[in-house]
Amino acid sequence: MRISWITEDSGTPATVEYGTSPGNYRFSVNGGTTNYTYVQYKSGEIHNVVVGPLNPSTVYYYRCGGRATEYNFKTPPSWFPIKFAVIGDLGQTEWTRTTLERIGKSNYDMLLLPGDLSYAETNQSLWDSYGRLVAPLARRRPWMVTEGNHEYETLPPVHTTPFTAYNARWHMPYEESGSNSNLFYSFDVAGVHVVMLGTYADFWPGTAQHTWLKSDLGKVDRTKTPWLIVLVHAPWYNSNTAHQGEYHADHMKAAMEDLIFEAKTDIVFAGHVHAYERFTRVYKEEVNDSGPLYITIGDGGNLEGLATKYIDPQPKISLFREESFGHGELNVVNGSHARWTWHRNDDDEGVVADSVWIRSLSSHQ
Repeated sequence: MRISWITEDSGTPATVEYGTSPGNYRFSVNGGTTNYTYVQYKSGEIHNVVVGPLNPSTVYYYRCGGRATEYNFKTPPSWFPIKFAVIGDLGQTEWTRTTLERIGKSNYDMLLLPGDLSYAETNQSLWDSYGRLVAPLARRRPWMVTEGNHEYETLPPVHTTPFTAYNARWHMPYEESGSNSNLFYSFDVAGVHVVMLGTYADFWPGTAQHTWLKSDLGKVDRTKTPWLIVLVHAPWYNSNTAHQGEYHADHMKAAMEDLIFEAKTDIVFAGHVHAYERFTRVYKEEVNDSGPLYITIGDGGNLEGLATKYIDPQPKISLFREESFGHGELNVVNGSHARWTWHRNDDDEGVVADSVWIRSLSSHQ
């Protein structure tokens, strides 16, 4: 588990003490400290410490930098069942707070976020407020994220390096998956292989991401990870009028759809469109029982509001769509079956607005 935190005090050691009972820290690990500048802004000291090896399904108590405050996190299970919370385009609004409250009550094991985190829009102090907003959840369960367009944050000519804040603040395990970029990576958890693609990194054949993806998918062993899930930011399938015809969505799909289809990907999650939509299994615009099931979940909450207009009539491949804020939960029960539910924020707690049982493609073989 990577634990990250930020301090204003440059003398704080990058040290995490931890153990399996409160106040009893049997282990201590040192990490590294970095910071970044963005025009006139200078970040605090960003501490990163990787702790472990850890036992599955175990609560660990920890403190950071020798400070007195104790936190705790729970590790994911080593095998099924496992529950993912899935949400995109989170932002920092009252809608966001409602979404986080609902997720916090869901007893999830891991959160997956397909891009657009803080909506800082080059105002770096909003990255700090976003960290404070999500910390109550993110310090208790692993959050695995990939970048969206709002993480790009260039400001020519004074700041031309994209993803400066995102890469500094949200260090994902790309090195461990053989990737050369924090913008795309993969990992295994409890029988699921998760691929986090970088919509705003080069993706054509011959590029680093395309080459890496082909290699990564070629190594997947469906006896060890029966489920294969992919996350992107801009959806490859979308019947909302928002974000139609965008380069990164359409061309990434053209470059990579064959790879994930041939690998028998089960589900593709996307954000970007501020609404919810669930498709059937699709390949090349047509219903295909061997294709992935596509879900757009860009409805976490943000200042831009909801994408309220859909293409009429509803395409045959689109099964459920609604412009409401909410979050999704994927409960992977075993190697063959998972239940997906979408929870609308407007509903009382416990009301499921959309649900479907999904069977893994590996169980069909």
